[in-house]
Amino acid sequence: MKDHYRAHKKVLLAVDCIIFGFDQDNLKILLIKRDFEPEKGKWSLMGGFLRPDETLDDAASRILQKLTGLHDIYLDQLRSFSQPERDPVDRTVSTAYYALINIEEHNEELTKKHSAEWFNVQDIPPLIFDHDEMIRQAIKRLRYKASVEPIGFELLPEKFTMRQLQKLYEAILGQKLDKRNFIKKILSQDVLIKLDEKDMTSSKKGSFLYKFDAEKYDRFKI
Repeated sequence: MKDHYRAHKKVLLAVDCIIFGFDQDNLKILLIKRDFEPEKGKWSLMGGFLRPDETLDDAASRILQKLTGLHDIYLDQLRSFSQPERDPVDRTVSTAYYALINIEEHNEELTKKHSAEWFNVQDIPPLIFDHDEMIRQAIKRLRYKASVEPIGFELLPEKFTMRQLQKLYEAILGQKLDKRNFIKKILSQDVLIKLDEKDMTSSKKGSFLYKFDAEKYDRFKI
């Protein structure tokens, strides 16, 4: 039995993380400057190799915590990338995850330590290996999810205006949305709680603040 396993060449298994954030105007992705060869000094997703004692989900959480300082981050496994020549050093299969975080909550000192920087999704620099394809696939998945379920719990402050929520959806979908249709669709999902508070920075009249009903939000998600 052991001889049968030894007869096969070992393949490295990596995990790469696409980290999305929202700055109230733009959908962003957190990238790092790679600090080792090959492709040293070029922009890259945050990643690492799977350890013998952990699952893929555990590895993704470890990598994200190392870069952002955050625990219990929303994570979704995207897919595996297995082109034989994707890594010039050795045969490596990478499983990509995407994460959603509130930019204001991440640890800025950790991101500086890893030479990380936020980029608008429209202004992503050239990336190593197949990381650009990973991001394209993650954006495609995120747009699909935004079209069929509520999204934003992880990307917005605890309290937000309807306009802020609409701007998030527009940033994800890459298009302007009709205000009345958007509000009608969001309210039909019944995942928002309207507060007796207003944001007075947008106008003299102010805009009502909302927050997500966490229990309903989680039940609605696919």
